[in-house]
Amino acid sequence: MISRRKLLSALSATGLGVGLMRSASAQHEQHQAAPAAAAAPSPSAAPAAGAYTPVRTPNGWTLPHRLKDGVKEFHLVAEEIEHEFAPGSKAKCWGYNGSTPGPTLEAVEGDRVRIYVTNRLGEATSVHWHGILLPSGMDGVGGLSQRHIQPGETYVYEFTLNQHGTHMYHPHADEMTQLGLGMMGFFIIHPKAGEIERIDRDYAIMLHNWALHPGTSRPDPSIMSEFDLWTFNSKVFPATESLVAASGERVRIRFANVSMWNHPIHLHGHRFEVTGGDSGRWPRTQWRREVTEIIAVGQTRDLEFTAVPGDWALHCHMSHHTMNAMGHGIPNPIGVDQRGVAEQVRELLPGYMAMGEHGMSEHGEHVAMGMLPGPDNTLPMASGEGPYGPLEMGGMFTVVKVRENLARGDYRDPGWYRSRPAETARRVSSEPDFGKPYRRARAGA
Repeated sequence: MISRRKLLSALSATGLGVGLMRSASAQHEQHQAAPAAAAAPSPSAAPAAGAYTPVRTPNGWTLPHRLKDGVKEFHLVAEEIEHEFAPGSKAKCWGYNGSTPGPTLEAVEGDRVRIYVTNRLGEATSVHWHGILLPSGMDGVGGLSQRHIQPGETYVYEFTLNQHGTHMYHPHADEMTQLGLGMMGFFIIHPKAGEIERIDRDYAIMLHNWALHPGTSRPDPSIMSEFDLWTFNSKVFPATESLVAASGERVRIRFANVSMWNHPIHLHGHRFEVTGGDSGRWPRTQWRREVTEIIAVGQTRDLEFTAVPGDWALHCHMSHHTMNAMGHGIPNPIGVDQRGVAEQVRELLPGYMAMGEHGMSEHGEHVAMGMLPGPDNTLPMASGEGPYGPLEMGGMFTVVKVRENLARGDYRDPGWYRSRPAETARRVSSEPDFGKPYRRARAGA
């Protein structure tokens, strides 16, 4: 027999397990309708003053406004919500108007805006308009520029938008808790004079992290580094909505980061241009080409590219940020023959399976077959099913789907892309000793 301590150590070596959520759909309820199709102007046509392509917030929505005496009125409600990160994981979070991130606010440079904020939380809050130039008394720092918005109270902010760019709103009161539980949103200001180069598809993605410990249903805001979930617009793959575009369209993806980490965002199959951020669309002479761009904490960045046909991964390049429900501080089983341990553990836990000797992929296979259920309300570490098998991804991962002859304004998922056989990687051998590859000589040989 083995001791309870040895049993727990052996069990921890399995991690939380990873799974292939074959039955989970990667597409979830859209809170916003797809923008109506519009006639496409010719590439040489000058943009009309104040005209813009509406921003689409994947898995999110845009807040309607009311026009009153020439002022655009918005109404935000800070409140507790029930949020689904992906099928199988729900949590009590905090957000605005029923969602996290809160709804996207969209206006035009020169607009006068009036924003009501109602507090339905159990503690005081405020709203800071991140990166927006405005009078000091409207900056939203509780205790510094205004009194806190107490539970049940409604405050109003009013100012003129004297700039354009990708901005955010979030609390400046008990930030560790309120940001940690999901209170953030986009504030997009379009240029009054129109874009210097037309944008056909305009997306906005908020980067965030969460400590939703296994088996729990409320994020832990006290965690500073060991997070469990990494999200695009508060969703983890495979629940992240795909970004759809037609071949040849100019696409902009606006990123904002309110997480506790910097994120190197990488797009496959394209060289994008970094064209702006909090300070608006930069002069063309400042644009630079990249394939990976670090989005720092508290920063926004705009990435633009011309869409090329295919299915292209878009993800954070920190590998642990494309995983779900990660375990921390567990023994490393790679290269460890666990057969003897497994036999001892099965004396106390029939059906126990040792895994991890050859890597993590087998975890997903076993979970997918129902052989290794995880804790309640806890996602597998890697999941998703593609046209050729398991994607083995999670967290900050989605797919940019580009197709020929896609109608402008059509955001429906077109399904998986099928490359021509001559342009698809293929198996040429199943023998590990295939060919005569050059190898580095061993030291001393």
